[in-house]
Amino acid sequence: MSARTIVIDHGSAFLKAGLSGWNEPQLVLPSVVNYIPCRENPGPSYARRRVSLGIDICRPDTFSYPVQRGRVINWEGVEHIWSFILEKHRLEHGDFPVIVTESPLREPVDRQKTLEIMFELLDVPSVLLADQLEMSLYSSGLLTGVVVDSGCGLTRVQPFHLGRPLRPGTKTLEFAGQDLSAYLFKSLFKEDYNRHNLFQLDTVASTQMHKCYVPQNLGEELDFYQGLPSGADESNIYHLPDGTAVELTPMQRLAPEMFFSPQVFDLQGPSLSQATMESIEACEASLCPLLASHVVPCGGNTLYPGFTTRLYQLLDSHFAPTKASVFAGSSRHFSVWLGASVVAHLSTYKSEWLTKQEYDESFRM
Repeated sequence: MSARTIVIDHGSAFLKAGLSGWNEPQLVLPSVVNYIPCRENPGPSYARRRVSLGIDICRPDTFSYPVQRGRVINWEGVEHIWSFILEKHRLEHGDFPVIVTESPLREPVDRQKTLEIMFELLDVPSVLLADQLEMSLYSSGLLTGVVVDSGCGLTRVQPFHLGRPLRPGTKTLEFAGQDLSAYLFKSLFKEDYNRHNLFQLDTVASTQMHKCYVPQNLGEELDFYQGLPSGADESNIYHLPDGTAVELTPMQRLAPEMFFSPQVFDLQGPSLSQATMESIEACEASLCPLLASHVVPCGGNTLYPGFTTRLYQLLDSHFAPTKASVFAGSSRHFSVWLGASVVAHLSTYKSEWLTKQEYDESFRM
């Protein structure tokens, strides 16, 4: 272990990176790369394109997300982003060990590819691969509890007891923030929607950030809006970048209801709250009261106003007379990174680190 460690948490929408010991990551980047044809060889192959970070405003149709639904689909893009992160830190701070968080959905071949990039291409001294949900639990200061993580690509529920995952309670829902974005794209722009249109991207992102919330009761909230005359609620007005005023529909503002009533949005599977209840009840009966009283929400979707209150009320009524508790930290969108930052300095994880020498001896052919 080192006095300082570079922590990289690579999600489907954003990458969070920084030195351990800080209260938040120093770099938060969109997990986006774009491929631009070279002028000399404008063909479609990888050899004839150059990769860069972010969105090229001159060619907005060339960007893509190298991580989707918690799985890496473009390792070249991932390598390019990691290379940028490490070069920046090395210029400012020098060479340090690296923690890379990983999705529980990763296959052994993905772990091997991560180690190959880190040791053979980026030449890091040592690496620790850390489970994202476990790191979220540690960021709350708990060893026992239920992590409810909802990010851009996946919604996952995982109970832990004394730091160990309880596998019977594992739940993965294939709807998350990108599905909410897709709903807003289609409802705001109808048949003209285009996810590579920068104006539409900005409109959807701004609507999600500033206008959407989780109602405590969907029916009552819809009745409330129905009783309002058009234009009466100023907070329901959204101003487009060109200055045009648009009145959002009630369901556009209430789009995060998707996590509690997916069937309303034609999505399959249980709701996030139902999955959390089923996760707890799948564990040993004697642990259920303890788990219900230590629920840890994390991920960007849990930041919507009303989210944690709705989750608490549903869990509390379901598990009564057991008292449910929801630990909603203000930095829960950085929970994975914060937990890994803590783990970087724990002696109990010393045996989990892999050095470059050990990798060269055991993994390289």
